Amino acid sequence: MSDAPASFATTHWSLVLAAGKRALPESSKALAALCQAYWPPVYAFVRRQVTDLHEAQDLTQAFFTQLLEKNVLAVAQPSRGRFRSFLLTSVRNFLLNEWDKRKAQKRGGGQNLFAIDFQQEDSKLSREPADKLTPEKSFERQWVLALLEQVMGRLRAEQAKAGKEKIFDGLKGFLSGGDTDTSMADIAKQLGITANAAKVAAHRLRKRYAELLRAEVAQTLADPAEIDDEIRQLFTALRP
Repeated sequence: MSDAPASFATTHWSLVLAAGKRALPESSKALAALCQAYWPPVYAFVRRQVTDLHEAQDLTQAFFTQLLEKNVLAVAQPSRGRFRSFLLTSVRNFLLNEWDKRKAQKRGGGQNLFAIDFQQEDSKLSREPADKLTPEKSFERQWVLALLEQVMGRLRAEQAKAGKEKIFDGLKGFLSGGDTDTSMADIAKQLGITANAAKVAAHRLRKRYAELLRAEVAQTLADPAEIDDEIRQLFTALRP
C-alpha cells in the first residue's frame, strides 16, 4: 500500500487549491510542475480542434502562458477537485475565448515558461486513431499516457540510483503484468541472474510501480478518497 494518502497535504494540486487567492510561491511552483508534466493532453485536445499545426502549437503555448501568469488560483475552487477536469475545462474555455477574439497576431510572442517538445508529441499523436477519438477522448487518453510516463520515469530514476538500472531496463516490459516478446527465463539469462531472481525482481518492480502510480495520481487530486476511482476512470480511457 502506498503512503500517498498520508502525505496528501503536500501534493501538487491540493497545494494549489489550498493557496486560494493568496497565490503563494509554493503553489505557483506546484501548478507549473503539473503543467510541465501534463501539457501533452492539452495539446492533443487542441490538435483535434485546430487543423493548422502551427496555430495549434501557438494556442497551446498561449494557454499555458495565461494559466501560469494569471491568478488562476482564485478560480481553482475545491469543488474542482481533479486537476484533469480543471485543465480540460480551462483549455476548452480558452479556445472559445480565443476564437471569439481572433487575436492570432498576439500569440506566440510571449515567454515560454517551460519547454514543450511539439515534434516528439506530434509523432506520438500521428499513431493515434484520429477517426475514432473526439477531442475529449484524445485528452483523456493522452493524460493517461503522460501520467504513466511520469511514473515510469520516477521508477527508473529510483532503480538507477540504487544501481539496478540494467535490471529495470530488462524487466520493465513485465510491469503491466502482460505478455512480452521475451520470456522471463531469457531476460534472466541476459541479466546474468536466475529465473527465480528475475521473478522476484519483477514482482518488486510491479509493487513499487503501483505505489508510484497512486502517488502520481494523488498529485492531481484534492481528495485522497478519489484515488481508486480516478485510476479506474483513467484506465477506461485506454480501452479501444
